[in-house]
Amino acid sequence: MNDIESISMKGSGGSKMPHSHSTPAGVDGGSRTPPTTPRKAGKMLAVRVQMLDDTITMFQVQAKALGRVLFDQVCKQLHLLEADYFGLEYQEPNGTKYWLDLEKPVCRQVGLSLIDPILRFCVKFYTPDPAQLEEEFTRYLFCLQIKRDLAQGLLQCNDNTAALMASYIVQAECGDYVIEDYPDHTYLSTYKFVPHQDQELERRIMENHKKHAGQSPAEADLNLLETARRCELYGMKMHPAKDHEGVPLNLAVAHMGIVVFQNFTKINTFSWAKIRKISFKRKRFLIKLHPEGYGYYKDTVEFFFEGRNECKNFWKKCVENHGFFRCSVVKRVVRQKTRVLSRGSSFRYSGKTQKQIVEFVRDNYVKRQTFQRSNSFRQTSGGRALQGLEGGGYRGATPSSSLMGSSSISAHPLLPLGDPALETPALSLSCGSMTLDSPTTVTSVSMGGTIHRREDTATSFRTLTSIDVHSPATPSQVPVPRQMLAASQQRISSADTETDKQEKAKKQENNNSVFANEKSPEKRTNGMTETSNPSMVNTPDLSPVKNIRNGEMEDAEVRKTKRWPTDKAYYIAKELLMTERTYKKDLDVINVWFREEVSREAELEGEAVVSLIELLADVHGPCLQEMEARLERWESNARHNIGDFLYNTLLNVLPLYDQYLENLIPVLEKMEYYTRTSRRFDQLCRDFEAQKHCYLPLTSFLLKPLQRLLHYNSIIDRLLDHYPKDHTDFEDCLAARDRLGETLLEGLSIINQAENLVQLCEMQRDINGFDNLVQEGRRFIRQGCLQKYSRKGFQQRMFFLFSDILLYTFRTQQPTQCFRVHGQLPLKGMKIRESDNKTGSDFAFVIDPQGNQSLTVAASNEEEKERWLEDLNMAIAQADADPKMPYLNLKACSSADEMGDGVGLEGDRGSCGGAKASQRSNTTVHVCWHRNTSISYSDQLRAFQNQLSGFLLRKFKNSNGWQKLWVVFTNFCLFFYKSHRDDFPLASLPLLGYTVTTPSEKDGINKDFVFKLQFKSHVYFFRAESDYTFGRWVEVIRSATQQSHVSSSFNGKEGY
Repeated sequence: MNDIESISMKGSGGSKMPHSHSTPAGVDGGSRTPPTTPRKAGKMLAVRVQMLDDTITMFQVQAKALGRVLFDQVCKQLHLLEADYFGLEYQEPNGTKYWLDLEKPVCRQVGLSLIDPILRFCVKFYTPDPAQLEEEFTRYLFCLQIKRDLAQGLLQCNDNTAALMASYIVQAECGDYVIEDYPDHTYLSTYKFVPHQDQELERRIMENHKKHAGQSPAEADLNLLETARRCELYGMKMHPAKDHEGVPLNLAVAHMGIVVFQNFTKINTFSWAKIRKISFKRKRFLIKLHPEGYGYYKDTVEFFFEGRNECKNFWKKCVENHGFFRCSVVKRVVRQKTRVLSRGSSFRYSGKTQKQIVEFVRDNYVKRQTFQRSNSFRQTSGGRALQGLEGGGYRGATPSSSLMGSSSISAHPLLPLGDPALETPALSLSCGSMTLDSPTTVTSVSMGGTIHRREDTATSFRTLTSIDVHSPATPSQVPVPRQMLAASQQRISSADTETDKQEKAKKQENNNSVFANEKSPEKRTNGMTETSNPSMVNTPDLSPVKNIRNGEMEDAEVRKTKRWPTDKAYYIAKELLMTERTYKKDLDVINVWFREEVSREAELEGEAVVSLIELLADVHGPCLQEMEARLERWESNARHNIGDFLYNTLLNVLPLYDQYLENLIPVLEKMEYYTRTSRRFDQLCRDFEAQKHCYLPLTSFLLKPLQRLLHYNSIIDRLLDHYPKDHTDFEDCLAARDRLGETLLEGLSIINQAENLVQLCEMQRDINGFDNLVQEGRRFIRQGCLQKYSRKGFQQRMFFLFSDILLYTFRTQQPTQCFRVHGQLPLKGMKIRESDNKTGSDFAFVIDPQGNQSLTVAASNEEEKERWLEDLNMAIAQADADPKMPYLNLKACSSADEMGDGVGLEGDRGSCGGAKASQRSNTTVHVCWHRNTSISYSDQLRAFQNQLSGFLLRKFKNSNGWQKLWVVFTNFCLFFYKSHRDDFPLASLPLLGYTVTTPSEKDGINKDFVFKLQFKSHVYFFRAESDYTFGRWVEVIRSATQQSHVSSSFNGKEGY
């Protein structure tokens, strides 16, 4: 002991050995640096980073600095806000590509050479929905990545798709096709779009380029991304591996899960929902699946990589993709220092998730500098591509981006980067925000000589969607090189005229009132107003509509050329058109999307579903086109009428509806049978409902033709009320109603049966713990939340009242969030009485079932209590009065209130197996649970005949700005789109529990035709285009927000 102490003392006194870098200063002989001595900097590395436009930028970083330091430097230089979509990639000599680990020192990255290191700035996470990218600059960087993938053969697709994507690239970088500049396809030959590029492909690109006239670079970018994301290999980076039999395969990871390819042919997909765990052991990669419900024959799937590094590399990419796309928040875990016995890799995803990025951008958005687009396509006369300063071809402050965003002049000239004279206020690119710049004077510097031009830029909105329409910029305002000046001036007037015609043609497709910002603070046309806002408008972080960017804005010049009709009949006809658009898309969900899913299956269970809708979908396509033509003539003040169209259309289509009504119930029964007996068909339906375009339960789309008949009848009734008897359309409308009445006479008898059957089928999927809810003679009456009293106090339970039984359930904590049955009570002999008030609730009552223990329950308010009491008493009376009504028994399930909610739930997926929680979050049962309310069958019937589509303006929460959205009301919910052309909604707002009123004085809404939606502290304002449409929106929304009792379901206007 003394010897050890003496050695330690000696080591700290005399001459010292060089200190080990692994030993902390002051420990075991380590010396501390004196305070007066500056600490030596670590070894510096000069790292080259290849940007997405192939320019090289040099960065200085310490060798021991974390990878995040380098990545942050790159993002800072690019002024990149949505940075977590990107990463830095490097390649080993053997070809394996790694992502720079942001939590490890640069000098310790696997396979990264420290001798002249080079990394590539790339897209790391390919979003499945480019509309979720908040900034135009981010979308532009994504487009550069798509161009690279296409050129390198990573994004393989057929020639037609490749030509279309290449044409969008050309449109964004070159502008409109002009025959004087591009007499043949050879203007494309100097640029490589795809590896197999030939003259025939270039001709296809040129033909597509001609069709894109008028598209701004931002619009072309978005169209490119929308096309690319539909390709099967979008975002797929192949990693060679082998299966357990030694068959060569390629693995890729993406937003949906892990995908298996043979060469470039997809042979299997393991979605994240199927995967329980991923791991690696040396060069073996293991995917552990959930034990049931996914139809795969093994619980663990095994793949073999070339070596451990390659295997771990792919595993890390899987971890990161799962964390980014599937998690709301990823918990930061501090990596443990190396231990003697390692327990495996401690790697976890350390960045923001996609959800966090969206929230971060909204919270931290500031006015951005405009950016200069890359020069990869535009060529000088000598054939050299113009390059930006400092190696970054898309950086710098210049007004050219703003000009290009709203003009479509061919071959936009480039401006020099970094010139302070070119700086101008930037336009807001935030989600849902709009910035109106004041008129500014910009001095533009020409690349071709010393020409200087003064430019007064008009106030304009910068919009970000592919459907936005921009007024063409005056060509003389755009600076051009000298050698191009004469040719450009010759084609200015023709290009401008052509663009203007195309702009007007686009406008005519929108048969709604126009919204635009004028130079004056407020401009009024046909009841619609739009406020010019000189300051930036921030979109509130509202979950129902948080993913929607700016709606369409039309320019003032086009707006002045139209005089919109003010006749009420015009708005009735427009409602017919708007709802017909939605109806046709709903039919296509079955006829196009579901047909595609069914066609992949060997069995034919789904054919009956498709054939029920097929003929109706085919005939309504021409009907929609004719309807659009009629409205266009109406808006141009040409001769117009609607009665003959209604009569002739119904005369042609009603025989098909008669056939539909005859087959509807048998098809619904078949579908219920196949769903119950065929696990494969049930999973097919669940997977289909998880897709974005299936925004409602699949069975709801089968009832859409019935809803359409009722809406036709409502439209005709309103036209007959409006027209005088001597009007030319009156007789046609009367004849159309008579013919429609014949079909509806049969249809009304089917509505109750079909709606009841659909409700039972959907509840069977949401309720776990028993079988065969769908039985002959059983009718649904009411569902909703009540507080059940037990020894633990009041606990929230979901109650389901049928004609023979009362079920009460609780919601499980599984990811599927089903409702598991606690108990079932027969209605025969049941008694309802008031509570003795010992529970402390003012809205409690007691349910006394015959031969069972009584239940004490409490409603949320007096009105809810009255609804339950009335429906319960009526159902009990009907059950007691019918001696033949059998008690239809269910699978035995006793109450578990006293045992706790978690008993017997582990691994019990039941009828809810495999369903996503999010895909059914808008169904009435889940909304009732979250909002502590209830809904009756009569409410369902009333909502069945109330549906509406059209454009509305939604007010931003913290500003005076308004956002134009395409809105669809159906199934107690508002669904929001950017345009009626969108295939799926971007957000939704369930309306159960909301109240609809007009704004009060304290709301400060000084606009006409505005209604207010409110649920607790959630408030939204929407603005309609006219008094008629305002009344219609309020009417249909009140059908969802004002509930009734079951006894009123067949009385007056609420029944059939």
